[in-house]
Amino acid sequence: MLPLLQVRGVHKYFGGVHALEGVDFEVGAGEVVGLVGDNAAGKSTLARIIAGVYRPDAGDVLLEGKPVQIASPKMALDLGIATVFQEFALVESLDVVSNLFLGREIVHRGLLARDEMERLTRSYLRQLNSRIPDVHVQLQTLSAGQRQCVSIARALVTDPRIIVLDEPTASLSVAQTAEVLQHIERLRDMGLGVVFIGHNLSDIRAVADRIEVLRHGHNNGSFPAGSAKQEDLLAAITGAARYPSRAPA
Repeated sequence: MLPLLQVRGVHKYFGGVHALEGVDFEVGAGEVVGLVGDNAAGKSTLARIIAGVYRPDAGDVLLEGKPVQIASPKMALDLGIATVFQEFALVESLDVVSNLFLGREIVHRGLLARDEMERLTRSYLRQLNSRIPDVHVQLQTLSAGQRQCVSIARALVTDPRIIVLDEPTASLSVAQTAEVLQHIERLRDMGLGVVFIGHNLSDIRAVADRIEVLRHGHNNGSFPAGSAKQEDLLAAITGAARYPSRAPA
C-alpha cells in the first residue's frame, strides 16, 4: 500500500543557505513517524514544506502516489494535511469551543450554530480521550498539556488524513507529556498519518513506529523505533555515524 505522504529528493534554499539537500521522507496511514535532529537540521523547514508555508526549490511531494503542489497552508488543509506548530495558535481569553472553530465557525441562516460546535467539540475531545472537563472554560484556565490537546483537536476540525506535530511535548511536565502522548496514540488508532517532530527521544520512542534523522539538511538514518539503540540514534543526530535511510517506495 502506498504511503499517505511521500517527499522525494526535496531541496530548499534560503539565499546562500541550502537548508534541505535531497531529503526523502514518508508517512503511512495509522503510522507515527518521529522526525529528529539537532537545531538547523532541517526539521522545521521540511514541516513547513509539508504544511504549504514554503515551496520546495526541487524535488517532489506525493499524496497516495500522486504528485501535488502545496502552494499554501489552505491548500495543505484542503489536501488533508493539518499542522500543529509549537507556538499555540490559540486565544487565551476564548473558551475551548471558540478556539476550535476560530475562523471556521459553523453558521446556519446567518446565525452562529453554537450548539452544533459544542457537540462537535465534545466529539473531537472524546476521540483524543481528553481530560478537559468543560468545553466552556477559557483557555487561560487550562494546563499547557490541555492547551496542546485543544490545538490537536482544532486540527481535527479540518478532517485531516495527516497531522504534523511540531514539538508537541516541549516544556510540558511529565504528567502533561504522558497525556499528549496518549493523544498521539489515539490519532494513530484513528488511522491518521502522524509526523512527530521533536528533540526528546524518550517521548518519540514511546509512540513512534519509525524514527527519521535529519542532519544539516540531509537524511542521516531511518530506524524502527521499537528496536533502535539509543546510541545509534544519538550518533546519527550528532553526525558521529551515518546510517542508510530507506528510500521512498
